[in-house]
Amino acid sequence: MITTPEPGTDSFLPTRQSLLSRLRDCDDQAGWREFFESYWRLIYNVARKSGLADAEAQDVVQSTFIYLTRKMPKFRYDPARGSFKSWLRVVTRSRILVHRRQEAGTPLPRDPLAADDTDELLAQIPDASGDALDELWQREWEENLLEAALRRVRAKVSARQLLMFRLTTLHGLPLTQVARKLDVSVPQVYLARHRVAKLFKAEVAQLRREAEADGQ
Repeated sequence: MITTPEPGTDSFLPTRQSLLSRLRDCDDQAGWREFFESYWRLIYNVARKSGLADAEAQDVVQSTFIYLTRKMPKFRYDPARGSFKSWLRVVTRSRILVHRRQEAGTPLPRDPLAADDTDELLAQIPDASGDALDELWQREWEENLLEAALRRVRAKVSARQLLMFRLTTLHGLPLTQVARKLDVSVPQVYLARHRVAKLFKAEVAQLRREAEADGQ
């Protein structure tokens, strides 16, 4: 069973090169925990939204990380060969396809993740829904990035200010309605929304810069 990260942690962050380097050491439990907490929900959500049941999606997460523990000790970040984000997408997509083929009783000629070359890996498993899955991956990546930004903001503002921002900006409720609901003045709601929105925008920009720095 997948364990949900504790409330204060980021469920998604673009991987830094320093963390990738740490994953070469299989005994670096803190590094692997950070890596798992950064990506498991992304992989799980993509698997679920591609049509797999909860247990099947959890199997995909487990299978993906088992593969990564085998590959990461030899992983070398090379922007010329593509981003880590793209490589992780390929691995996740392949694990989903392997699961589907196994469920359908379709034999695999060999482990499609045994190959190190991305193009060879993709060629092993024809997938008519590949483009749709790639689009799903990108949407989930963006959604998790925004959630990570919110978690960073949560450490800088009060719970009530964050609630005002969520209700007015994310849920689109009028300022007057939120003020009545929380028993505060409209100017308080406006100021809270403005402050949190500014912090949120800054955190999103920072996360995007981190992603770009890692070639993601």
